Amino acid sequence: MDEFLQGDDGTITPIIAGRFMIPVWIQAGLWGRLAGAALLAGAAVAHFFDMSQRMVAATMAFGSGILISILAFDLMNEAYRTGGFDATSIGFLGGAAAFTLADWILATQGAKHRKRSGDRQPSEEEHTGSGLAIAIGSLLDSIPESLIIGLGMIGGGAVNMSIVVVVFLSNIPEGLSSTAGMKEAHRSAGYIFGVWGGITLVCGVGAVIGYTALQHVSPNAISAINAIAAGALLAMVVDTMIPEAFEKTHEFTGLVSVSGFLCGFMLTKNF
Repeated sequence: MDEFLQGDDGTITPIIAGRFMIPVWIQAGLWGRLAGAALLAGAAVAHFFDMSQRMVAATMAFGSGILISILAFDLMNEAYRTGGFDATSIGFLGGAAAFTLADWILATQGAKHRKRSGDRQPSEEEHTGSGLAIAIGSLLDSIPESLIIGLGMIGGGAVNMSIVVVVFLSNIPEGLSSTAGMKEAHRSAGYIFGVWGGITLVCGVGAVIGYTALQHVSPNAISAINAIAAGALLAMVVDTMIPEAFEKTHEFTGLVSVSGFLCGFMLTKNF
Protein backbone atom coordinates (compact mmCIF):
# COMPACT_ATOMS: atom_id res chain seq x y z
CA MET A 1 0.00 0.00 0.00
CA ASP A 2 1.25 3.45 -0.84
CA GLU A 3 2.13 5.74 2.05
CA PHE A 4 2.33 9.50 2.10
CA LEU A 5 4.56 12.04 3.79
CA GLN A 6 3.17 15.45 4.69
CA GLY A 7 5.63 18.33 4.73
CA ASP A 8 5.60 21.44 6.88
CA ASP A 9 4.16 23.43 3.99
CA GLY A 10 1.21 21.06 3.59
CA THR A 11 2.51 19.33 0.48
CA ILE A 12 2.00 15.58 0.30
CA THR A 13 4.63 13.36 -1.27
CA PRO A 14 3.80 9.70 -1.99
CA ILE A 15 6.22 7.03 -0.82
CA ILE A 16 6.27 4.02 -3.11
CA ALA A 17 8.00 0.79 -2.14
CA GLY A 18 9.69 2.59 0.71
CA ARG A 19 11.20 5.28 -1.51
CA PHE A 20 10.24 8.87 -2.19
CA MET A 21 8.68 9.51 -5.57
CA ILE A 22 10.01 12.62 -7.26
CA PRO A 23 7.37 15.39 -6.99
CA VAL A 24 5.58 15.98 -10.27
CA TRP A 25 6.70 19.61 -10.54
CA ILE A 26 10.34 18.49 -10.41
CA GLN A 27 9.62 15.83 -13.01
CA ALA A 28 8.11 18.53 -15.24
CA GLY A 29 11.25 20.61 -14.88
CA LEU A 30 13.49 17.67 -15.74
CA TRP A 31 11.47 16.78 -18.82
CA GLY A 32 11.54 20.41 -19.94
CA ARG A 33 15.30 20.56 -19.49
CA LEU A 34 15.74 17.30 -21.40
CA ALA A 35 13.79 18.64 -24.37
CA GLY A 36 15.70 21.93 -24.20
CA ALA A 37 19.04 20.13 -24.02
CA ALA A 38 18.59 19.21 -27.68
CA LEU A 39 19.35 22.87 -28.46
CA LEU A 40 22.73 22.41 -26.81
CA ALA A 41 23.29 19.18 -28.72
CA GLY A 42 22.54 20.87 -32.04
CA ALA A 43 24.75 23.82 -31.09
CA ALA A 44 27.64 21.49 -30.24
CA VAL A 45 27.39 19.72 -33.60
CA ALA A 46 27.36 23.03 -35.49
CA HIS A 47 30.20 24.49 -33.44
CA PHE A 48 32.62 21.57 -33.57
CA PHE A 49 31.84 20.18 -37.03
CA ASP A 50 31.57 21.86 -40.40
CA MET A 51 28.25 21.11 -42.09
CA SER A 52 27.09 22.34 -45.46
CA GLN A 53 24.35 24.95 -45.40
CA ARG A 54 22.23 22.63 -47.54
CA MET A 55 22.43 19.90 -44.89
CA VAL A 56 21.60 22.38 -42.12
CA ALA A 57 18.63 23.67 -44.13
CA ALA A 58 17.40 20.10 -44.65
CA THR A 59 17.39 19.52 -40.89
CA MET A 60 15.37 22.72 -40.48
CA ALA A 61 12.82 21.46 -43.00
CA PHE A 62 12.58 18.16 -41.12
CA GLY A 63 12.17 19.97 -37.79
CA SER A 64 9.47 22.20 -39.29
CA GLY A 65 7.46 19.15 -40.30
CA ILE A 66 7.80 17.64 -36.83
CA LEU A 67 6.56 20.80 -35.09
CA ILE A 68 3.60 21.17 -37.47
CA SER A 69 2.57 17.60 -36.67
CA ILE A 70 2.60 18.13 -32.91
CA LEU A 71 0.59 21.33 -33.04
CA ALA A 72 -1.93 19.70 -35.39
CA PHE A 73 -2.39 16.31 -33.73
CA ASP A 74 -1.68 17.08 -30.08
CA LEU A 75 -2.20 20.73 -29.22
CA MET A 76 -5.11 21.67 -31.46
CA ASN A 77 -6.94 18.38 -30.88
CA GLU A 78 -6.60 18.76 -27.12
CA ALA A 79 -7.62 22.41 -27.26
CA TYR A 80 -10.75 21.60 -29.25
CA ARG A 81 -11.62 18.61 -27.03
CA THR A 82 -11.49 20.63 -23.80
CA GLY A 83 -12.74 24.03 -24.90
CA GLY A 84 -14.51 23.78 -28.22
CA PHE A 85 -14.10 25.89 -31.32
CA ASP A 86 -14.40 29.39 -29.82
CA ALA A 87 -11.64 29.08 -27.21
CA THR A 88 -9.45 27.17 -29.65
CA SER A 89 -9.74 29.65 -32.51
CA ILE A 90 -9.29 32.72 -30.29
CA GLY A 91 -6.25 31.20 -28.58
CA PHE A 92 -4.74 30.03 -31.87
CA LEU A 93 -4.99 33.43 -33.54
CA GLY A 94 -3.94 35.19 -30.33
CA GLY A 95 -0.80 33.05 -29.98
CA ALA A 96 0.19 33.72 -33.57
CA ALA A 97 -0.44 37.46 -33.18
CA ALA A 98 1.55 37.65 -29.93
CA PHE A 99 4.52 35.82 -31.42
CA THR A 100 4.43 37.92 -34.58
CA LEU A 101 4.44 41.16 -32.60
CA ALA A 102 7.32 40.05 -30.37
CA ASP A 103 9.23 38.72 -33.37
CA TRP A 104 8.77 42.00 -35.25
CA ILE A 105 10.10 43.99 -32.29
CA LEU A 106 13.13 41.71 -31.97
CA ALA A 107 13.75 41.88 -35.72
CA THR A 108 14.22 45.63 -35.44
CA GLN A 109 16.91 44.99 -32.82
CA GLY A 110 18.96 42.62 -35.00
CA ALA A 111 17.36 39.21 -34.34
CA LYS A 112 15.53 38.85 -37.66
CA HIS A 113 17.82 36.11 -38.95
CA ARG A 114 18.49 34.35 -35.64
CA LYS A 115 17.82 30.90 -37.12
CA ARG A 116 19.78 31.45 -40.32
CA SER A 117 22.87 29.29 -40.83
CA GLY A 118 24.60 31.53 -43.37
CA ASP A 119 25.94 35.05 -43.09
CA ARG A 120 22.56 36.74 -42.49
CA GLN A 121 23.01 37.21 -38.73
CA PRO A 122 24.65 40.57 -37.92
CA SER A 123 27.73 40.74 -35.76
CA GLU A 124 27.79 42.95 -32.67
CA GLU A 125 29.93 45.43 -34.62
CA GLU A 126 27.34 45.60 -37.40
CA HIS A 127 24.36 45.95 -35.09
CA THR A 128 24.98 46.86 -31.46
CA GLY A 129 22.70 44.89 -29.17
CA SER A 130 21.96 42.21 -31.76
CA GLY A 131 23.58 39.55 -29.58
CA LEU A 132 21.10 40.17 -26.77
CA ALA A 133 18.21 40.38 -29.23
CA ILE A 134 19.18 37.03 -30.79
CA ALA A 135 19.38 35.44 -27.33
CA ILE A 136 15.95 36.81 -26.37
CA GLY A 137 14.49 35.74 -29.70
CA SER A 138 15.82 32.20 -29.29
CA LEU A 139 14.30 32.12 -25.82
CA LEU A 140 10.98 33.35 -27.23
CA ASP A 141 10.95 30.46 -29.68
CA SER A 142 11.32 27.92 -26.86
CA ILE A 143 8.75 29.21 -24.37
CA PRO A 144 5.59 27.66 -25.93
CA GLU A 145 7.26 24.26 -26.19
CA SER A 146 8.36 24.18 -22.54
CA LEU A 147 4.98 25.35 -21.24
CA ILE A 148 3.06 22.61 -23.01
CA ILE A 149 5.33 19.92 -21.56
CA GLY A 150 4.38 20.99 -18.03
CA LEU A 151 0.77 21.65 -19.01
CA GLY A 152 0.44 18.10 -20.32
CA MET A 153 1.32 16.68 -16.90
CA ILE A 154 -1.64 18.30 -15.14
CA GLY A 155 -4.14 15.75 -13.92
CA GLY A 156 -2.48 12.39 -14.24
CA GLY A 157 1.04 13.56 -13.44
CA ALA A 158 2.48 11.57 -16.35
CA VAL A 159 4.42 13.27 -19.10
CA ASN A 160 3.20 13.15 -22.69
CA MET A 161 6.22 11.42 -24.19
CA SER A 162 5.22 12.18 -27.77
CA ILE A 163 5.45 15.91 -27.02
CA VAL A 164 8.82 15.56 -25.29
CA VAL A 165 10.31 13.47 -28.10
CA VAL A 166 8.93 15.70 -30.85
CA VAL A 167 10.15 18.89 -29.13
CA PHE A 168 13.55 17.28 -28.55
CA LEU A 169 13.88 16.28 -32.21
CA SER A 170 12.76 19.69 -33.46
CA ASN A 171 15.16 21.52 -31.13
CA ILE A 172 18.23 19.84 -32.62
CA PRO A 173 17.93 21.56 -36.03
CA GLU A 174 17.02 24.85 -34.35
CA GLY A 175 20.21 24.85 -32.30
CA LEU A 176 22.18 23.57 -35.29
CA SER A 177 21.11 26.23 -37.77
CA SER A 178 21.18 29.18 -35.39
CA THR A 179 24.64 28.26 -34.08
CA ALA A 180 25.98 27.97 -37.63
CA GLY A 181 24.79 31.53 -38.20
CA MET A 182 26.32 32.68 -34.92
CA LYS A 183 29.68 31.28 -36.00
CA GLU A 184 29.44 33.14 -39.30
CA ALA A 185 28.75 36.33 -37.32
CA HIS A 186 31.92 35.64 -35.26
CA ARG A 187 30.09 35.07 -31.98
CA SER A 188 32.31 33.56 -29.30
CA ALA A 189 31.92 30.02 -27.98
CA GLY A 190 31.08 31.51 -24.60
CA TYR A 191 28.22 33.47 -26.12
CA ILE A 192 26.93 30.51 -28.14
CA PHE A 193 26.90 27.95 -25.34
CA GLY A 194 25.86 30.56 -22.79
CA VAL A 195 22.74 31.29 -24.85
CA TRP A 196 21.75 27.67 -25.36
CA GLY A 197 22.71 26.61 -21.85
CA GLY A 198 20.61 29.41 -20.40
CA ILE A 199 17.67 28.55 -22.64
CA THR A 200 17.92 24.90 -21.59
CA LEU A 201 17.56 25.95 -17.96
CA VAL A 202 14.66 28.25 -18.80
CA CYS A 203 12.93 25.38 -20.64
CA GLY A 204 12.93 23.49 -17.35
CA VAL A 205 11.52 26.50 -15.51
CA GLY A 206 8.87 26.96 -18.21
CA ALA A 207 7.72 23.37 -17.81
CA VAL A 208 7.49 23.83 -14.04
CA ILE A 209 5.40 26.97 -14.53
CA GLY A 210 3.20 25.15 -17.04
CA TYR A 211 2.47 22.50 -14.43
CA THR A 212 2.27 24.51 -11.20
CA ALA A 213 0.72 27.80 -12.26
CA LEU A 214 -2.02 26.37 -14.47
CA GLN A 215 -3.33 23.48 -12.37
CA HIS A 216 -6.50 25.22 -11.20
CA VAL A 217 -7.56 27.06 -14.34
CA SER A 218 -10.77 26.16 -16.14
CA PRO A 219 -10.97 23.71 -19.08
CA ASN A 220 -11.66 26.64 -21.41
CA ALA A 221 -8.47 28.34 -20.20
CA ILE A 222 -6.48 25.13 -20.72
CA SER A 223 -7.93 24.92 -24.21
CA ALA A 224 -6.94 28.50 -24.95
CA ILE A 225 -3.41 27.99 -23.61
CA ASN A 226 -2.88 24.90 -25.79
CA ALA A 227 -4.20 26.83 -28.77
CA ILE A 228 -2.01 29.86 -27.97
CA ALA A 229 1.04 27.60 -27.90
CA ALA A 230 -0.02 26.03 -31.20
CA GLY A 231 -0.51 29.41 -32.86
CA ALA A 232 2.83 30.71 -31.60
CA LEU A 233 4.62 27.55 -32.78
CA LEU A 234 3.09 27.69 -36.25
CA ALA A 235 3.96 31.37 -36.61
CA MET A 236 7.51 30.62 -35.47
CA VAL A 237 7.89 27.75 -37.95
CA VAL A 238 6.63 29.81 -40.89
CA ASP A 239 8.52 32.98 -39.98
CA THR A 240 11.88 31.61 -38.91
CA MET A 241 12.39 27.94 -39.88
CA ILE A 242 10.81 27.41 -43.29
CA PRO A 243 12.57 30.43 -44.90
CA GLU A 244 15.95 28.99 -43.88
CA ALA A 245 14.95 25.54 -45.13
CA PHE A 246 13.67 26.75 -48.50
CA GLU A 247 16.60 29.07 -49.23
CA LYS A 248 18.99 26.13 -49.51
CA THR A 249 16.90 23.01 -50.18
CA HIS A 250 14.47 24.66 -52.64
CA GLU A 251 12.37 22.01 -54.39
CA PHE A 252 13.21 19.36 -51.79
CA THR A 253 11.88 21.42 -48.85
CA GLY A 254 8.38 20.02 -49.15
CA LEU A 255 9.50 16.41 -49.27
CA VAL A 256 11.82 16.74 -46.28
CA SER A 257 9.16 18.63 -44.29
CA VAL A 258 6.59 15.95 -45.08
CA SER A 259 9.07 13.33 -43.83
CA GLY A 260 9.39 15.24 -40.57
CA PHE A 261 5.61 15.57 -40.34
CA LEU A 262 5.21 11.81 -40.81
CA CYS A 263 7.83 11.16 -38.13
CA GLY A 264 5.97 13.41 -35.70
CA PHE A 265 2.64 11.81 -36.60
CA MET A 266 4.00 8.33 -35.94
CA LEU A 267 5.40 9.46 -32.57
CA THR A 268 2.04 10.91 -31.48
CA LYS A 269 0.37 7.58 -32.30
CA ASN A 270 2.92 5.31 -30.65
CA PHE A 271 3.53 7.02 -27.29
